[in-house]
Amino acid sequence: MNEPKIIDAHVHIFPDKVAVKATEATSNYYGVQMCGNGTVEDLLQRGRAINVYKYIVHSTATKVDQVESINDFIAAAQAKNTSFIGFGTLHPDLEDIESEVDRIISLGLKGIKLHPDFQNFNIDDPDVMPIYKAIQFKLPVLIHMGDENRTSSSPERLSNVLKRFPDLTVIAAHLGGYQMWDDSIKYLVGKNLYLDTSSSLAFLDKEKATYIIRKHGVEKILFGTDYPMWSHEEELQRLYNLDFTAEEQELILWKNASKLLGLK
Repeated sequence: MNEPKIIDAHVHIFPDKVAVKATEATSNYYGVQMCGNGTVEDLLQRGRAINVYKYIVHSTATKVDQVESINDFIAAAQAKNTSFIGFGTLHPDLEDIESEVDRIISLGLKGIKLHPDFQNFNIDDPDVMPIYKAIQFKLPVLIHMGDENRTSSSPERLSNVLKRFPDLTVIAAHLGGYQMWDDSIKYLVGKNLYLDTSSSLAFLDKEKATYIIRKHGVEKILFGTDYPMWSHEEELQRLYNLDFTAEEQELILWKNASKLLGLK
């Protein structure tokens, strides 16, 4: 069997000096033992084990004054690594969202990542609407979805946004809702958006994971590992354990992401 061609569509990276601290904070929040340490070098080493050739990399501004520095960091990482596709960050409290969106584009970044739980807003809050308005015809947005203890990133809230911004290109992480997959089936599955597989296949049984992906459509599913949370090799094997053809696996592993991002 030939080595698979893979785009990892959900990857977190941090500057070396804060990577361990940031990774530990995420580990403590979710109560999950992390696989990697969040540095660029560690990511590349782990990705090579499964032949990842492109990574959608991002980080999240939990405070408004972090937005510019994080976008600069992601842009610099992208410039140094041809395998990186950088997604910038925004924050609802940012004074001039449109200007930062323009700067993000000028930096060569290809999308936006939002994490409602860590950034302390609801997906459908009025204060977040200027972000969607500013990017809906310009950049895709990858949104963390689902939480066991709060509803800020619930599938229902995202469905409200999709009704208001039908031209927004959305990647709903974690098959539309970490630990909220029944709500994802109810509110998101089959709708006009992408779902990624990150932080989902380890928790869903084979039948339910297959059902969600097939019902949504394999042409709208992206493979993601949620590095540094999970092992690249184990996440790939979890996908292979599902009942998809080789052609369907190719769509999920790289073709869908390549089409979405306009890669040659």
